[in-house]
Amino acid sequence: MGDACEMLVAAELTLAGIPALKVPDNWPHYEVIAQPFGKPAQRISVKARTFKAGPAYVEYNGFDQFDWLAIVLLNGSESCGRTIYLIPRAECDAKARSDKPTSKTAHLRYYRIDEVERLFSGYRDNFVLAA
Repeated sequence: MGDACEMLVAAELTLAGIPALKVPDNWPHYEVIAQPFGKPAQRISVKARTFKAGPAYVEYNGFDQFDWLAIVLLNGSESCGRTIYLIPRAECDAKARSDKPTSKTAHLRYYRIDEVERLFSGYRDNFVLAA
């Protein structure tokens, strides 16, 4: 599922006029690189989850180096529908939850998947990487 969603994000960006490709597996920090015309290359971390209400989360490592977070929410096994959000890193960090600085998981940033639309509706299908 992860590889397919990474390729999906790269394809959607390319179709929107921003050439993009999936980097090799186990590449550190991000999964897709995109090159908007006249701008520096953009690093995109892709996180995919099957949607369900309740305590299910999208998370990323706060130490990872990326410019955009792509959240791909899949509708579930009965449907191949999906929703994709491309969110600038600063916005991700500003709205993320995190645990206490003394906890073992202090480096993680996360959102409940049932809150993603409310938090990031302005970045839904943001394949032109508009901040």
